[in-house]
Amino acid sequence: MKALILAVAVLAAFATTANAQARRSAPEEKGPHANPPEPPKPDDRAYKAALDRIPDPKQKYDPWGNVAPAQTPAAPAKKK
Repeated sequence: MKALILAVAVLAAFATTANAQARRSAPEEKGPHANPPEPPKPDDRAYKAALDRIPDPKQKYDPWGNVAPAQTPAAPAKKK
């Protein structure tokens, strides 16, 4: 009897979590939020002005620069 109650409780727990994941509420079409406001249109002049304010880098960015130090070639052996 205890096993049956435990099995029902486990199945009920799984059913409620699955139900919570599948539940989607429909957007309300009535009320003050029926039509969402339009997003602001981009301002090309402000965008270009912001790009002009970005300073030029002093040296080229190397994303792998800190991984291993640069290997310098060994000096060639002198011939006699």
